[in-house]
Amino acid sequence: MRTEKLYINGEWKDSATGETFQVLNPADGSLVGKMAAAGKEEVLQAIAGAEQAKEEWANLPAQVRASYMKKWHQLLLENEETIARTMTTEQGKPLAEALGEVRAAASFVEWYAEEAKRVYGETIPASSSRKRIMVLKQPVGVTAAITPWNFPASMVTRKISPAIAAGCPVILKPAEQTPFCAVEIIKLAHKAGIPKGVISLLAGPPEIIGDTLLEDSRVRKITFTGSTDVGKMLMKKSADTVKHISLELGGHAPYIVFDDANLDKAVNELMGAKIRNCGQVCIATNRLYVQESIEKAFVQKLSQEFSNIKMGSGFEEGIQMGPLIDGKAYQKVQEHVEDALSKGAKLITGGEGFHKGDHDQAGYYYKPTILVDVTADMKIMKEETFGPVLPIQRFTTEEEALRLANNSQFGLASYVFTESLSRGIRVSEKLEYGIVGLNDGGPATVQAPFGGFKESGLGREGGHFGIESFLEIKYVSIGIK
Repeated sequence: MRTEKLYINGEWKDSATGETFQVLNPADGSLVGKMAAAGKEEVLQAIAGAEQAKEEWANLPAQVRASYMKKWHQLLLENEETIARTMTTEQGKPLAEALGEVRAAASFVEWYAEEAKRVYGETIPASSSRKRIMVLKQPVGVTAAITPWNFPASMVTRKISPAIAAGCPVILKPAEQTPFCAVEIIKLAHKAGIPKGVISLLAGPPEIIGDTLLEDSRVRKITFTGSTDVGKMLMKKSADTVKHISLELGGHAPYIVFDDANLDKAVNELMGAKIRNCGQVCIATNRLYVQESIEKAFVQKLSQEFSNIKMGSGFEEGIQMGPLIDGKAYQKVQEHVEDALSKGAKLITGGEGFHKGDHDQAGYYYKPTILVDVTADMKIMKEETFGPVLPIQRFTTEEEALRLANNSQFGLASYVFTESLSRGIRVSEKLEYGIVGLNDGGPATVQAPFGGFKESGLGREGGHFGIESFLEIKYVSIGIK
């Protein structure tokens, strides 16, 4: 069992009260360790440290900030096995999948080390020969980053990297379920020599930490990945100090398969888009729309693949899917399936789960599940399930598919499978989503903008777009004689 501390102003510290919280292994409910729980005193210390560090960090040449980040990137790759094993232990995903996430996390650090050197200003032609117009880009300031449990490594670096590349100190608040991945990553940032105050790590009660960060005017930006309900709350509470805010919120991704699609490819891509991380992914397929003429053939191919998925602890050989994060997640999945069945859906495979271990909060698994004859009034077609369940609804026309797909408050990711170039372009342009996978079930990548429309969030992460939200634009009007 491990015990970890908070990281504040370059030092690892216990909380002033000595309070800790438990971290459980979702595979069997066993105790992974204890993490120090930050209170208001620690949050204020972190804010003060970040405020003190911001000017010196922002004034460093971009190449110098990049050099720290390159050292950090190298250390992440050298320690990828340790971080991956930590992730599987506290989050549950298969070890090979965890290793892939660590490498993705490192890629964000590498990318933004380069982007730090490409923050360009402008000169604009003035309306008078006696004036010159100059536009500068400068760091927003102290940033609070709040990250989720489902990607406890890549979400940390996807937020911290563009912030510190832009010159902003960051206070990280990882999810209570998965703080140890963040600890491992920040230990390596410290080892890379990133100056004190530039990065802090505060774990613990979200209400105390979040409210203190939101109320303090020294914190100029909030970047958050999580539920839409929490995102709305952060927007409201950020208003009092008019903070910059970036939100990557809930999704309810439609996956449309037309009758001219390559069915084998559509099935193979769907496996990754749904089964990865036990379906606990914001861009995971949640609603599957299949054109009626191919529904039977498609379901047959898909059910064969689903029936062969091997479940278990992420450390077991050949495991493709691990546990759900906790009992609450299991209950939601079960509720969605039961609601659909009660309203006329037909079960093709799965539809049940099991529990390992003695702890009632962890050790929950749910078998990969396919439902057909699904209708729009079922909960599973309205709410994000966050589990390995695929509800399938048939459609007749392209117009109907678009109407069904766009009938959601969410607009994060969507998927389209067709061999028609014209149809692919046409449908992609009409889908009300920030991300479209056209014949591609895995569109997320470090160099592309990640974010959603409607209630799925504000702003974009990734690529050169990702650093923009950490920069203020300053206009300087120069009078000359």
